[in-house]
Formats: sequence, C-alpha cells, structure tokens
Amino acid sequence: MRKILRVFTILMIVSFLWLITFALNIAAFEKTDLEVASFQGGYGIDWLEKIGKEYEELHPNVKVKVWGNPRVWEQLRPRFVAGTPPDVCAPGWGFDFWAAIYENKIRPLDEALNSKAYDQDEMWKEIFIGDLLAAGKWEGKHYIMPLFLNVFGWWYNKALFEKNGWEVPKTWSELLILAEKIKGRGIAPFTTQGIYPDYAVFYHFLYPALRIGGLKAFKDAVNLKPGAWKNAAFLKSAQIIREFVDKGYFQKGCLGMNHTEAQMEWLAGRAAIIGCGSWLQSEMVKVTPEDFEMRYMRVPAWEGGAGDPTTVMADSDMATNWIVPMDGKHSEIAFDFLKFMTSLKHAKMIATSKSAILTIKGSGGEEITDETLLGTVKALTEAKKTVMVDSVIGAVYPTLKKMQADAIAALLGKEITPEQCVEKIEKEAERIRGDKTIPKHLF
Repeated sequence: MRKILRVFTILMIVSFLWLITFALNIAAFEKTDLEVASFQGGYGIDWLEKIGKEYEELHPNVKVKVWGNPRVWEQLRPRFVAGTPPDVCAPGWGFDFWAAIYENKIRPLDEALNSKAYDQDEMWKEIFIGDLLAAGKWEGKHYIMPLFLNVFGWWYNKALFEKNGWEVPKTWSELLILAEKIKGRGIAPFTTQGIYPDYAVFYHFLYPALRIGGLKAFKDAVNLKPGAWKNAAFLKSAQIIREFVDKGYFQKGCLGMNHTEAQMEWLAGRAAIIGCGSWLQSEMVKVTPEDFEMRYMRVPAWEGGAGDPTTVMADSDMATNWIVPMDGKHSEIAFDFLKFMTSLKHAKMIATSKSAILTIKGSGGEEITDETLLGTVKALTEAKKTVMVDSVIGAVYPTLKKMQADAIAALLGKEITPEQCVEKIEKEAERIRGDKTIPKHLF
C-alpha cells in the first residue's frame, strides 16, 4: 500500500511540475496587444502599419494593432471618458490636447525623451528640429510628440517669373518694386484665401511682423506681455496689409474665395504669389497643370528690421501629433514604439514615401527629389530659428486666434484701420491675461 501511495505521490508531483511548465510555456507565447490608433488623412496609415510589423518582428511578444480613419476622434472620445483609450494615438482634429493635459489624461514623455534614441547616439529629445517639442510643454513637462511638419511661406509660379524676367525678392524694397511690375502686366501680385482669414494672419501679418520686430517682439506677444500686440512691429505689419489693399496688390475678389478657389487662381496665373503651408502641393495635386512649377520663397527681409531673414514659421500637423494616454494599458511599450517610429530609418522612409517634411532632424534632404518640397526643406535646414505659430496661439488661446482672424478680415475689407486692428487683438490678449480660469503658457 505504501508503495502505491509513493508512486501516486510521485505521479502527482510530476503532473504538477508538468502543469507549471506548460503554463509557463503558454505564458511565454502570450502576446501583449499594443493598440495604436491614428488619424488617417492625406498621409494615410500604410507607413504606420509597416512600422508596426517591423516592431513585431523585433519584439515577438508584442502584437501591434494599428487602425485609423479620418474621424478617429469620434470613436476615441467615449473610450477616453470611460478610461479605456488605446495605448498610443494620434487623435486628430477635434481632440483638445490642452484640456486633456490639464485634466491629467496624457502621460508626460520626459522619461523617454531623456533616454537614448533608437538608432542615434543622442537622447530622443535631441533628434527633433529646433524648439518643436516646446509647443507641447506644460509646467516643465512634455506631453505631445509632433511628427509631420508644415513649413509656412510664400509660393510663386516659376514659369511666370521666368517668362517675365522677374527675380525672387530678397528684401522688402525689392518686393515692392516687383509688385508694381507684376501689377503692370495685369496680374495680381498676391491672392489670399479670403474666406479663411487665418491665412492672411499667418502670411501677411505675423510673418512680416517677425521680420520687422524679430523673435523678441513675437515672443512678447504670444506670452501676452502687456501692449505687445500693438507694438511697432505688429502695427507696421497691419499698415502693410492696408497698403497692399490700397495699391491693389491683392487679387480683386479674393476675399470671397475659399482656400482651393484662391489657390486655383494662382495656378491659373492670375496671381503671382500666394501664402500657404507646405501642404499646398499635395492639396492641389489633382488640379495642378503638368507643366506648372510651384516654388517656395522666403518672406523677404525687412531692411533694418530686428528679425533674422532665415527664420521660418512652421508648425506640426496637429492632426498627426502623438500622445500616450494616461489610462493606456502598456505605456512603457507605447513610449518605446514612438521612439522606434521616429528612428532616422523610419523618418526617412516616411518623408520619402509621402513627400512630407518631418520633425526629425536629417529625415529629408538628399533623399527628397521633388523640387517643390526641396524648397521648403532647404529653408528649414538653413533657418537659424524655427518659430511655431498655430500651436502657440491657436491651440492654446483659441479666442485670440479668432480675434486675429476677425481683425485682419476687417482690415482687408477696409472696415477698420491698422491701429484699430492691433488694438482689437491687444484687447483680447488683455482679457485672456486677466482671466484666472485660463491656464497661461510661457514660450
């Protein structure tokens, strides 16, 4: 009997050990599901799916589930409320990044940013261009990772310029001489996307002010320093807009045009220059004549101005900004995935396959052959300073952005004076400054 009990005990122990081993083996084969959700716009998500598969190959215990669509935020909203968001996401238009940051719904990136980059001998935070990360900073911590970059500036019709022997102006004096020559040929020197006056704010108000007053004037304004929005640089910029209106430098009827209508007028040669971001080419690709050569030009230098003429206004494509939700299940893997996504290898792949400019240093340049895109890449690489625009005004103080648009629209329509224009903007800045319920940012 004892012998039978001994055998039975041994069999039980062996069975128990086998079950433990089996369970451990099963656990070893179990995979962690990393959910990656993304806004799906003009750049698609095929590049993201490719990166996800490569990540899986390097991390056999991770299954990367990539999904996205143009209305991704509508699907993510209830999940954020319920505390079941994806592990990492680019929530796209409609998502209020700052409200989520204030409500502690997004994890800080700083620990990962201060770790080594995936394929470079520097910290992850050091691979980003200029001060782009600063736009996603709050109370000393970084929360937003920008990926796609829009470069702002003026665009000209190369063939039209060559046909008429016009040189691209480098200074404001040269621009004014050129504008008279263009007008003399029966062509509008400029057109603008009048129904959306934000375009005129960026390209005909903020840019010239940056050339005139330099970074100090710009930073004083975005930091809500008393009187900054009506200082000499911004007032002069408003006066320039009124001068252009009075001299007929803006295309007749452009105030009633939307973005594609104004851009079509430019493509048709009825206007020589238009202000727009680096998305212009892809936005108009289906209607651009085959022989049309659009080229990027810097906003000319202001003689005697405090601004560096190489300074570029740019902004991340906010629809493709990435975050790690606070309630995500696998935040450490999510941080690692973002680092992997922004490796130099993948940044170059995305930039070349999508004809896009990325926030990653060295992601463009020699690999890009598109002449139109090369102009923006060249301006970006030669810039001594890159200034964020919409992220430091529109996203943080939306009512200030709206007031700028309303004031510039009224100025373009000759409804108010330049002095009244900057006074309106300053008054809204003053209201924000005095409202204790509005979080204040220092850039």
